[in-house]
Amino acid sequence: MERILVTGALGQIGTELVNKLNEHYDKNQIIASDIRNDIYNRLLDKSIFAVADSTNAIQIERLITKYNITTIYHLVAILSASAEERPMLAWEVNMQSLMNILEAARAYNCAVFVPSSIGAFGADTPKVNTPQATIQRPTTIYGITKLTGELLCDYYFQKFDIDTRGLRFPGLISHVTEPGGGTTDYSVDIYIQAVLNKKYNCYVREDTKLDMMYMPDAIDAMIKLMKADPKKLINRNAYNVKSFSVTPKEIAASIKKFIPEFEVKYHVEEIRQKIADSWPQSMDVSCAKSEWGFNPKYDLDATTKCMINAIKNKHIKNF
Repeated sequence: MERILVTGALGQIGTELVNKLNEHYDKNQIIASDIRNDIYNRLLDKSIFAVADSTNAIQIERLITKYNITTIYHLVAILSASAEERPMLAWEVNMQSLMNILEAARAYNCAVFVPSSIGAFGADTPKVNTPQATIQRPTTIYGITKLTGELLCDYYFQKFDIDTRGLRFPGLISHVTEPGGGTTDYSVDIYIQAVLNKKYNCYVREDTKLDMMYMPDAIDAMIKLMKADPKKLINRNAYNVKSFSVTPKEIAASIKKFIPEFEVKYHVEEIRQKIADSWPQSMDVSCAKSEWGFNPKYDLDATTKCMINAIKNKHIKNF
């Protein structure tokens, strides 16, 4: 029987991934873990929950052996903007946790999903229609850890035959959890502020174009990749994926279709703008489509409609 461990389960991706997995598996097949125990989180009612520090190899090994884990979704990470503030901590958390997961997977023959990011690219990367395989020279500690993670996963697959797989995520848009210190947090905040306050101060330029993805598309892609025929996977550890490419100005225009009085001002933060400028504007996702059938469902306006409705429902007392 398949038994799935999700590390970083209370984060932005983990929360929605566990909820989706619960639709496909019995409760005792999903083990959600995080360094903290948020007793108010809905995950605790729908899956087994275990407090564990992924930078502690012993704790990870105990989880895998206790629950006979067969598949690991390793989502622990300090994100781009937060990582620039504390680079040594980011390296320790992002890399030590990954090494522990990979070593445990090698010892107990687990399949492993590890998310990468557009942060793994750099200023020298082609910005338009960014190829699946291209130059990668990231200039942030977050990007460096993500690129290193891609290479480590390739190594463990080639050297030890560990079934490692991964996606290069763009900015992820979600209403379920609060943003966690990423450069593209504005793509979530702008919807929250549009609904609650009808105005938003954006910290990147209005013409900053980046790939984005509505979280349900991201979750479906993760699960679909892990179920894919391994014989068809060529670029198994870092597939380019996206739903659409967009600027803050275009997001604002989409919101105005539903909230006409919405206004945006721009107060650029140098650090996050510099990070955003180093990333691709649009990625080529043809390898993901041809190798395992990647097929996102949400365009910008569909995402906007879902986000606005969900945020209104969450804050229903204000409406």
